[in-house]
Amino acid sequence: MNKDQVKGVSKDIAGKIQEGAGKLVGSKEQQAKGLTKQVEGKFEKSLGDVKEVIKDTAAKK
Repeated sequence: MNKDQVKGVSKDIAGKIQEGAGKLVGSKEQQAKGLTKQVEGKFEKSLGDVKEVIKDTAAKK
């Protein structure tokens, strides 16, 4: 697992927590920020996944 994957998963989890907190207090703004953070985290993890595939492919050559 590379740093992009770790950061992405962490950001996704933080976003889920922020979204949940927003729901608890009734803040649509915090819910939206949490969802945005989740999307960013998933994108960053996907970027890390691609980097891993490239690294693995290069190592096989």
